[in-house]
Amino acid sequence: MTADLPRVRVVVLTFDGGQMTIDCLASIRALDWPTDRIEVVLVDNGSLDDVAERVRAEFPEVVVLEPLENLGFAGGCNLGIRHGIDGRLADHVDHIALLNNDATVDPRWLRRLVERMESAADIGGVASKMLFADRFHGITLAVAGVDDADPGKALGVCLSAVRVGDERDDDRLRFDEGFHGPVDPDRARDEEFARWTRSSAELRLVARDTDPEPGRVALRLSAKEVHRVTLTSDLEQIEITVGEGGERAAVWTEINVGSETFDAINNVGSELYRLGFAGDRGFTERDEGQFETSEEVFAWCGGAALLRAAHLDEVGLFDEQLFLYYEDTDLAWRARRAGWRHVYEPSALVRHRHAQTSGVGSDVFRFHTERNRLLVTARNAPIGLVALTGLAEARHCLRVNLALLVKRPLTLRMPSRVEPRHRRRVLGAYLRALPRYLRSRRESAGPMLSRSAVLRQWERSKW
Repeated sequence: MTADLPRVRVVVLTFDGGQMTIDCLASIRALDWPTDRIEVVLVDNGSLDDVAERVRAEFPEVVVLEPLENLGFAGGCNLGIRHGIDGRLADHVDHIALLNNDATVDPRWLRRLVERMESAADIGGVASKMLFADRFHGITLAVAGVDDADPGKALGVCLSAVRVGDERDDDRLRFDEGFHGPVDPDRARDEEFARWTRSSAELRLVARDTDPEPGRVALRLSAKEVHRVTLTSDLEQIEITVGEGGERAAVWTEINVGSETFDAINNVGSELYRLGFAGDRGFTERDEGQFETSEEVFAWCGGAALLRAAHLDEVGLFDEQLFLYYEDTDLAWRARRAGWRHVYEPSALVRHRHAQTSGVGSDVFRFHTERNRLLVTARNAPIGLVALTGLAEARHCLRVNLALLVKRPLTLRMPSRVEPRHRRRVLGAYLRALPRYLRSRRESAGPMLSRSAVLRQWERSKW
């Protein structure tokens, strides 16, 4: 009987989401779950598009909320979670499902999440298996002679241009975790882009129905010292030498890429790394069956998760001061200290268009992830780690400002102002908010696990 099934409210946020939001809601409508045990709430976070009108016309069962401003992920979710509910959430619904508007779900998604949630009373959140929406073709680069003892500093070769056939199409390119982040454009010597590898990396091309076999792909590579590089696709493997003429002497090489495609992991639960960094478990790994076991994880990703209403009643909702990013880590960390567990369910499948709203690497993304990581650490981590992360950020800010604003002019180069300004903005925002987050360390709903105990159990090395 459907009356025996839990009551679920699904909260979706949209910000100029357009057709992505429509696709998301269509996938929710197709869920294998009784319509009398589900309520869908769409929060339109100050959009300028017509998605609210379209949803009212095409999805009359969806409750549409329009706060007429952008409340961020935290504020928007809180509005959707609490809409029409007085007092305890658990008196009205059993579970809250969160889903990004740039995601679509398998018809069994909600049922599998609920089944896993109901398997134990101390589970507060269940994480989905999130795959990138696209499938990919891959080219791996293995660089001989690179020491990966410190992966953050390991430097292989620099990829600075790609041609598929004879066409440039940077929007099609994706990079796995074997690549470092993009080089500051002010320091990239007028290259199309600059991405350095570690000892091994994979360049990915988004698979397209109109181009099932990319064919000949050309890569421009350079290096600070001589390296032997092995490139491998689904069709062939070649070896080349890079760096013989120094870093400025780039070489072009070509490799044929066939029709083989694969899925890649976006998130299979979230992890806690050193210095308070949170990250997507399995991020950018090829999906080869390595995450097909349900297991306990530190946290869930707010882009596709199920939360127990009773657990939210105890630990509270999202911190709206964070606005977006790390608000899910903060809530999950608080819940862990209160004794709640979080688990990952591999059969709850989601396809996600990653960071379509804010954009990975954008100013919005960088500011909020970097500031919020520090603030969430200040609230939840042992005080020694709080001091360490704050001092490390201050030192980094000073080093960047000296290097790009003082040392560059001394060597007759133009100063680079973008990164120093960003670092000052992050540090200033952190210091202004820090007193509030230190005070919040004293707030708790009852007996709590020690911060050190949580850290000892869940802190991981990213590499």
